[in-house]
Amino acid sequence: MPAWDISPSGVDSVTSLVGLAMDDVAKDVKAYGTDVESAASSAGTISSGYCGAAPVGPVGAALALFVERTAGDVLFLRARAAKSVNGAIEATNHYVAGDLEQAANAQEQAEKAPDVKALLAAARKKGADK
Repeated sequence: MPAWDISPSGVDSVTSLVGLAMDDVAKDVKAYGTDVESAASSAGTISSGYCGAAPVGPVGAALALFVERTAGDVLFLRARAAKSVNGAIEATNHYVAGDLEQAANAQEQAEKAPDVKALLAAARKKGADK
């Protein structure tokens, strides 16, 4: 087992900063979604003379496809950061309590990649429920 030398106040400071950065990323992702929707609707079409809602043009379709294909990457960034922060906090709490085995377990679990497929399914379900 590795030697442990953790500064709980240092972990708290760093995880707080990461939390603030995650909040900024969340705002940027939300703005990204709004901006892509605006760009898709403003891009126009190659058709003319339609009744009702304007059809989606090739640029709008390409933007929609891009967002669909990169959604997993965006969700992974958020999930990876959250799992790392939560794992660092949990490991530190176990370290402070003197349970180095549980600290090591928490660290090991935090290193595992998040399940993006489950996150995508949940996000799509949430979007469909709106």
